[in-house]
Amino acid sequence: MTARAVVGLQWGDEGKGKIVDLLASRAQLVVRYQGGANAGHTVVVRGRRMVSHLVPSGAHHPGVECVIGAGVVLDPAALLDEIGQLREIGIDLAGRLWVSERAHVVFAYHKALDQLQDSAPGAARIGTTGRGIGPCYGDKVNRTGIRVADLYDEGVLASRLAASIAAANDRLVRAGREIFDLEATLAATRSLAERIRPHVCDAEERVAHAIRAGREVLFEGAQGTLLDVDLGTYPYVTSSNAGSGGIPSGTGLPLRVLDLCLGVTKAYATRVGEGPFPTELRDDVGSRLREVGREYGATTGRPRRCGWLDGVALRYAARVNGADGLAVMKLDCLSGFHPVKICRAYRIAGAESERFPAGLSALERAEPVYEELPGWDGDISRSRGIPELPSEARHFLSRTEEITGAPVTIVSVGPGREQTIEGRLR
Repeated sequence: MTARAVVGLQWGDEGKGKIVDLLASRAQLVVRYQGGANAGHTVVVRGRRMVSHLVPSGAHHPGVECVIGAGVVLDPAALLDEIGQLREIGIDLAGRLWVSERAHVVFAYHKALDQLQDSAPGAARIGTTGRGIGPCYGDKVNRTGIRVADLYDEGVLASRLAASIAAANDRLVRAGREIFDLEATLAATRSLAERIRPHVCDAEERVAHAIRAGREVLFEGAQGTLLDVDLGTYPYVTSSNAGSGGIPSGTGLPLRVLDLCLGVTKAYATRVGEGPFPTELRDDVGSRLREVGREYGATTGRPRRCGWLDGVALRYAARVNGADGLAVMKLDCLSGFHPVKICRAYRIAGAESERFPAGLSALERAEPVYEELPGWDGDISRSRGIPELPSEARHFLSRTEEITGAPVTIVSVGPGREQTIEGRLR
């Protein structure tokens, strides 16, 4: 296989960073294809916890090239900050981090508009990270955006930035917010552009060439399928295609190049921000899952909403991604829970259904129909093979396979690289 993808099958925060880091040791390129600095991918190496927001998780492997594709919205200041943080711990990205010249740029006014929009009276609160992602994607689809290539064309940059700042300031003035100065923004942008210039290239051609040459390429998704702008719990979604369908538009490659898609899920479910969450637990069990799993946002620090594994949503996400296998994360966090539960269906208006509904009101009214499974006790974080897991944990994984229709191929029993089990259950 030369091209594999790692995608989230829930509402993000599944543990994709760890899986990409694991698989990156066998790859030559790791490609981020969508999202922006609103994503936080956590990697734990030799006890050190590192969070990346834009730099692909393959950065921690010397010799692995990291590519930020056209589908990503790029905050140059955030990128430079990450590069600096990695340099401080001995990771040099010179000559192996590449940024697509077609990626759109996030400016400070996008962040101001993001925060304004999510706090506007009467507006449906989405619970964004406030990193400017939505407004930047909005400019993209409205054909008013500024791309990385535009940063190096003075005439284009000045005219587009003038129009964008004028439009942003008009909204900010009416809301009584601070406005932006064009000349100051231009000066800051020119400085940032020069600093990222060594990393800018035709990233799409670079990735296509690697595929043609038979090099191992790993595609890294951000957020999760249930936050996908087209396939997620709209309107409580992100602004890009977070599933495998985002790969072609985000990299310029046809989907047929993909040899394998690995879907990542926790052994339970979490969600940050607003929106429907059928299996959410607003009780002591939910609080206990949050504390045991340390469920606080890597980007925002916000506490995550927690609940039992939603098999209906997981089956749907596995199907729309064409998931060839599942990576089940944080199985160790379920130790000591009796019983453990999996939602196998929803009850909506008195009728039982195994379908994941598109309508928001139907999903908000969905009552989970649980299957109760025996729990297990003890620390499983030192398990290094499927046979070492308690029989009850193996049964939980088996039922997850049966409900979703996808085989479990990776099981995580702790945050470290070494706390990972690879292989089929049978």
